[in-house]
Amino acid sequence: MKITLTQDPSFPETEVIIRCPQADEEILRLVAMLRIHQRKLVGTLDGERHLLDVRDVLYADTADKRTFLYTQEAVYTSALRLHELEDGLRDLDFLRASRAALINFRRVRAIRPELGGRLLVTMDNGERVCVSRQYAGDIREKLRAVERSLGK
Repeated sequence: MKITLTQDPSFPETEVIIRCPQADEEILRLVAMLRIHQRKLVGTLDGERHLLDVRDVLYADTADKRTFLYTQEAVYTSALRLHELEDGLRDLDFLRASRAALINFRRVRAIRPELGGRLLVTMDNGERVCVSRQYAGDIREKLRAVERSLGK
């Protein structure tokens, strides 16, 4: 892969151009990572690629080596891996819920403790996501931070 960076103060805005013989999985992942910086995610549904506002994504999970983005309306596939989504969305309150799931904390309606130190998180749309014991502490800490900010 050849990468070229051209800096010119006369350019009115930054433009990224990718020229390739065919958009393979690596190229699609690169485009998806760039979109995160615009607060957009690329999701595929019924063969069409959609630009999704990050705020509309309730949670993401993986199954069979594929990543899925869940919104109120539909379930999209993503070219990004879960850890790539986590890295790009951390500052937008997306938190790891398990090895296979990432939740949008801003879309959480309720949190309930479960046996074994786990949590059960209910999202805006009523869907429930289990939070493993390994990541429950991060969710609890985020909840405490919200409570502290409200108390000020």
